[in-house]
Amino acid sequence: MKLSFKPLTPCTSKQISQQPTFQCNTITQPVDKFIRNLNLTMQILAPKNIENLILGWNTEASPNLASTSAWTVPSFSGKCPEKLGNNWMEYQGIKNWEGLLDPLDDNLRGEIIRYGHFVEAAYRACNFDPSSPSYAMCRYSKKKLFPLSGFTGTGYRVSKYLKATSGIKLPSWVDKAPKWMAKQSSWIGYVAICHDQREITRLGRRDVVIALRGTATCLEWLENLRATLTPILNNNYNNNENIKCCSSVCTLNNCCPMVESGFLSLYTSMMGARQSLQNMVRDEIARIKKTYPGETLSFTIAGHSLGAALATLTAYDIKQAFKEIPLVTVISFGGPRVGNHSFRYHLDTQGTKILRIVNSDDLITKVPGFVINNNYNDNFTEKSGHWIQKLVEDTQWVYADVGCELRLSSSDSPNHNGINIAACHELNTYLQLVNGVSSYCPVRATAKKMMQKGYNVKST
Repeated sequence: MKLSFKPLTPCTSKQISQQPTFQCNTITQPVDKFIRNLNLTMQILAPKNIENLILGWNTEASPNLASTSAWTVPSFSGKCPEKLGNNWMEYQGIKNWEGLLDPLDDNLRGEIIRYGHFVEAAYRACNFDPSSPSYAMCRYSKKKLFPLSGFTGTGYRVSKYLKATSGIKLPSWVDKAPKWMAKQSSWIGYVAICHDQREITRLGRRDVVIALRGTATCLEWLENLRATLTPILNNNYNNNENIKCCSSVCTLNNCCPMVESGFLSLYTSMMGARQSLQNMVRDEIARIKKTYPGETLSFTIAGHSLGAALATLTAYDIKQAFKEIPLVTVISFGGPRVGNHSFRYHLDTQGTKILRIVNSDDLITKVPGFVINNNYNDNFTEKSGHWIQKLVEDTQWVYADVGCELRLSSSDSPNHNGINIAACHELNTYLQLVNGVSSYCPVRATAKKMMQKGYNVKST
């Protein structure tokens, strides 16, 4: 039997169909007020109607892009990007997005898509050509990343490139394999800081974005398969001496957080003199805090797929290392499960805010491991039956979903006919689904009124 290998195409976006779509949307401002005096630009795509007004970055394809087909960004209907001002913390999840998810608030929709664009830029800038000497590295300089990736007028500047290193020890025969198979360290994303004063004023603070792409290299795929949970057990993470692993009575607040082995490996592994992703992030956060003393900062970590999992780990680590940072937010697109119940408990305790955008038809969001009970309390294992308690304490496959969830579905979208497993996981699909969720649907509102009326009649 002869085995052959080839590199896998990353789950990034592809060209969107130019077919007209119909949605329930309420336009609350005239078209002439859509144009704002910001570095945000607007593009009209065929068919020329109000739903195709793009509020956000100019995404006209650059001739320098590797892809020969033009890429179009989903628009969002409704209000143009408003000045968030003093309300910015609500959109960053300080109140767990209460009242903003159902129905989806137009400003929050715009922020989700905007952060999705940052992740898309990470995909576009990465070199996925396995025959290239710079395979899995960034194709552009920090100064030119946004314009050459097709995004201009973001109001942000890239300050740091980030790399992830696999901790898998390769066998000796790998030396005879193609180089792309043994690519151990790869460019995973970047840190960007908002510098445009008008955008800072609109956002209500100076925003720092960490954008992380999804799985691309062979070793990244292998790390994804290392799905057993492993403790976060070093001084870099836990300074609480009361946290013990495998204690005789393991409650949520005294049992150490555990995360997927492969994700932790990619976040903490280093190779030779090369820093780990963890150290790169910490050094850059420390530098930014020193550069902008006394200024209101927000740290938003956006990622897709593997990048979403690493974004969750990054947020946890930032809050552990920099306890004075008031708010760290994760925008997760199609992310897999990351850790156990104790990990989720510690995320909530430290105040990390996570918004998971989930496609019900995306299998990646349902792995790894399995979930016994997503509703926890401090004495979860003590109040459970004996066999459940034993399972929770001993197994390395029991995970828990984290943060708040915005659940969408490809099967409910008129733009997606049938279920395509690969397409359901693409970042572009997620942006389309977020774009298609109506902030107000007359049909749904009428249905609710009828149900309420029927309930009242029944009650009398």
